[in-house]
Amino acid sequence: MNVFYDIEALPVFKNAVVTIGTFDGVHLGHRKIIEQLKTEAEERNGETVIITFYPHPRNFLQHHIAVPVITTLQEKIKLLEDAGIDHLIVVDFNEKFAGQTAREYVKDFLFEKIHPSCIIIGYDHRFGKGRQGNYLMLQEAGRELGFDVREIKAEVVHHVTVSSTKIRNAVLCGDIAIANELLGYPYFFEGKVVKGNQLGRTIGYPTANLSIENPEKLIPSNGVYAVRASVHNADGSMKFSSCTGMMNIGVRPTVDGINRVIEVNIFDFDENIYGSTVHVEVISFIRHEQKFSGLEALKEQLAADKQISQKIFNHRSAASS
Repeated sequence: MNVFYDIEALPVFKNAVVTIGTFDGVHLGHRKIIEQLKTEAEERNGETVIITFYPHPRNFLQHHIAVPVITTLQEKIKLLEDAGIDHLIVVDFNEKFAGQTAREYVKDFLFEKIHPSCIIIGYDHRFGKGRQGNYLMLQEAGRELGFDVREIKAEVVHHVTVSSTKIRNAVLCGDIAIANELLGYPYFFEGKVVKGNQLGRTIGYPTANLSIENPEKLIPSNGVYAVRASVHNADGSMKFSSCTGMMNIGVRPTVDGINRVIEVNIFDFDENIYGSTVHVEVISFIRHEQKFSGLEALKEQLAADKQISQKIFNHRSAASS
């Protein structure tokens, strides 16, 4: 997949079939659009082109409200590449771009710079200053300028319309089962292993303490989760893949913690991985964070948490075989 960051230096695309959006999460609803995009491009002997934005438009327009992202830009690029997209245009969402009227956006940006053969948009897509533009306006512009327009209806999973907002809220509430179902894959994030207080090792549950380098990344609510973890070396190469484990997110009230930490206990694992990057797939929520009477009580609960996690993985393994 080709990735372009400069809208003033785009190549000439072949019968470009285009869609536009933040594509945060590249969830099942987005996959429906991508599926139609690829089908339309094949029928036209053309190329698929996705236009996305950085930073997230809501974060640019609402400076006082930071919207955590389901997928960082690099994660989004990887997911779209895996989905088989030909070209991705990353638009710098700045004051000038945001200030375009809907008409200017269509004519000066979409038409003049990309020359689409067909534009496919989701059912709720809006564009231009004040979100004035919609499907009907785009369809009218298409008739005038010479491109087709298609609209994709809402993707529904078990009678719930799929949206990035619903997924984001589910992750923030610890409702990982819903988030993963709407995403179509386990929610994930990455963190660098840093030194902690090494308390876990003293009670038989050594943990990798993770530092999340991208402050935009959405982190699940405090609690204990069953996870899969893969460990990568500093050069990006794989060190250990798809290890089962459990994760705690919170302030560790039993040991009078103050700062929020992310700790991953990888089962049957005793390697020095300081400085490595851990890719965490959040599989299932186990329990909320709680304060115990002491380290022995905490140790007993961790044993129960591990048992629950292992049952979850055994069940998943049996279901997939």
